[in-house]
Parts: sequence; structure tokens; C-alpha cells
Amino acid sequence: MTVESVRPKDTTASAEPPVAGGAVPLLGHGWRLVRDPLAFLSQLRDHGDVVRLKLGPKTVYAVTTPALTGAVALSPDYIIAGPLWESLESLLGKEGVATANGKLHRRQRRTIQPAFRLDAIPAYGPIMAEESHALVERWRAAGGVLDITYESFRVAVRVTARCLMRGSYMDARADRICADLTTLFAGMYQRMVVPLGPLYKVPLPANREFNRALADLHVLVDEIVADRRAGGQKPDDLLTALLEAKDDNGDPIGEQEIHDQVIAILTPGAETVGSTVMSLLLVLTEHPELGDKIRDEVESVVGDRPVAFEDVRKLTYTANVVTETLRLYPAVWILTRRAVADTELGGYRIPKGADLIYSPYAIQRDRRSYERNEDFDPDRWLPERSKDVPKYAMSPFSVGNRKCPSDHFSMAELTLLTAAVAHAYRFEHAAHSDARPRIGITLRPRRLMLRALAR
Repeated sequence: MTVESVRPKDTTASAEPPVAGGAVPLLGHGWRLVRDPLAFLSQLRDHGDVVRLKLGPKTVYAVTTPALTGAVALSPDYIIAGPLWESLESLLGKEGVATANGKLHRRQRRTIQPAFRLDAIPAYGPIMAEESHALVERWRAAGGVLDITYESFRVAVRVTARCLMRGSYMDARADRICADLTTLFAGMYQRMVVPLGPLYKVPLPANREFNRALADLHVLVDEIVADRRAGGQKPDDLLTALLEAKDDNGDPIGEQEIHDQVIAILTPGAETVGSTVMSLLLVLTEHPELGDKIRDEVESVVGDRPVAFEDVRKLTYTANVVTETLRLYPAVWILTRRAVADTELGGYRIPKGADLIYSPYAIQRDRRSYERNEDFDPDRWLPERSKDVPKYAMSPFSVGNRKCPSDHFSMAELTLLTAAVAHAYRFEHAAHSDARPRIGITLRPRRLMLRALAR
């Protein structure tokens, strides 16, 4: 489907979308988005394809169907902006590929895209395999109870850093990056749904901790760039590409853009992949039969040797487990856009400047798109069944020019890691494990404490 085929044809619509029920004075629907956002967003489709929400003083348009979320993602009438991105600005800045729009975004995509081409990804394979097997061996040596939050983010940061910003200087900083991002992504969600700007500057303990983590992460990024420059080396990686990138006038890009781009590399590599690893380990714990099938597939494909990157394409069942995890537990579970023109969506008028919100979590669990929509069923991604999934009902990496450039990189990383750990271990919950969803800018289990039982 082309952009033109989903752009609104009639911008004369005058109807206003219905207002969702349950708003309260001052906070509007923000209190429901804090209290139980997954349930709230999942039931909005019962009230219409587009509905209005109140977030504090702001009116936001919630889009609830696969076709219309695809239209929003593909149309040039909607840009990256709105409550989500405003809450992320202090972290991501305004000059990185995650938040930029227009010509700047297109130039930045051209700079980073070569690092994620399909033919470039095999070069990262040995690092992905090495980190996966190192994780397996560390768990074997550690024994006892594993803090899966720490383990998941640690391996995600290490893979991203070693593949895209090669250098041993990352080892000592991986733990600080994980700790900082955990604090930041929790605080940013609250700032998005309850936009009480000045109150977040009051020196309360939560605000002080947020500001400390934000300052430390920015210091870390500056240290990473300075270390690379001081070393004088130019490995063929994404950080070198950024340091040598030119702007539209042929001049080196500015320091702030380099800084924001490094943040844009680290953040999804750590937070979204780490959150997905946590969800995968939860799935393997609560559905042990899946781990048994993955183990059998790995043994049939690789025999007695360790699983390697070259095996990933043959691990189809393992990949389907990853895909089904991305469907039911999408790390990026909420997105926002802003209209840059008066337009129409689903028969309703959307005014210029309006903010839109939609939830991949709600879209990917909708009973109208999936049979047994709440069941974990990897076989729904077999070719003969996946063709029945409506278009845009499954878009864990987004679509169009905002599609995550690292989609193939991340799928290979997650498939290889899942194969390695499921082949080596079964899992069970330990004391104080809490599998309930933790709601932040990203979605992940609240606190997983697991025992890894050798097979």
C-alpha cells in the first residue's frame, strides 16, 4: 500500500469523534492511563474507530483500528510529535533520528541505514552469538536466583554497544546505562499522561532521581564519543559513520546531533530489546512446552555444536515464538503523532495541530483481528495462517519512514538469544518474582526473579 492510497481523500468532514467516558476534573483521562492504561486503551475500540481523550488540559485523539493506525503512520499529514515525544525530549533531544522530522530525519536515516542493511547484519553475528553464549555460561556459574531485569538489559546493552559502537570502553559503562534508562523510562511515562510541567521541577525525591539519571546518561554519551575520538581508531561501525557524517552543506554534523544520535542508538538497543528479552523469558517460564520445542528445533538444526548466527534463518519455530511475544508484549506499546494539516480520519475531522495516540498493544490483541486473541500461539505465524492477519494489525517495528531501521538486526538478536537460553535451561519463578506488567514508556514485566534449571 502506498502513502497516497491511505491519505485522506475528503478533508471536509465536520463530525467530531466521540469522547471516551471516565474523565475526571483536571486530570481528564490521564488518571486512567496511569491506573490501568492497558485495559483502558484496549476497550476504546468498542467506543469508535477514533475517540477523544482529555490529558490534563489537552485534547488527544485516540486511533483504535489497524487500518487507521496504518494510515496515520504512512501519511505525511502526521509527524513525530505529541505527548510521548515531548516527554522523551529531555532524553532523546531534538536532533536524533528518533525525534527529527522532514529533511533532517531523511538525512539521518541515510547516515545510519547502511549499518542495518540485510547484507551488513551477518557481520554482527559472531558478537550476537558470543554474548548469547556468555549469558548462558554466566547463569551456569552463578546458580541460584537471577535478577532478569538486570540480566536482560545488560545483554541488550552489550550487543548494541559491541556491534554498533565497537570498543571495550563500553564494558564499564553498561551497568550505568541500564540503571539510568530504568529510572528515566519510568518517570517519562508519568510526564506524558499527567503533563503537570512545573510540578516536575519541584525537588522531590522522585524528581531528583530522574534528573540525576538524565544527567548521568548524557555524561556517559559524551564520554563514549570523547573516548572514540581520543583513540584515533575508525572501525567500520555506526559511531564512525556518525563522526564522519556531513550535513546538507557538506560540513561535519554538529556535536549536538552526534550526541542525540548516539542516544537514539543506545536507547532502543537497551530499553526496547531488554524489555522484550524479559518478556521472552517470562513466556518460557509460564509456557515450558515452548522451551522444549525450541530445544528440539535447535538440536535438529545444529546438532551438538553451539547455535550460531548462521542458524537463525532455519530456526523458524523459535522466530515464531519471538514474533508472538512481540505481538502480546510489545515493548513499544503506545505511540503519538501530530497533525500538520486539517485532515480527516475515519470520517472524523482532525484539526491541524491535534495530537493523536494509538496503542500497538491494543491493536495486536484485538479480537477482531485474531482468533483466540489472548492465547500465546506461535503457530499463528505459519505462512498459511499469518496471511489472515489484517494489514497493520501486527507492526512491532512500525511502518513507513518511521519504521525502526534495526528491525532485522533485533529479530536476529532475539531469535539467537532465545535459542541459546531455551536450549540450555528451563525456568521457574523464584521468591518475590512479579510478572505483572510494568507500565512506563516501554512495557515489560515488573520484576522477574527466576531460577535457570539446566536441561
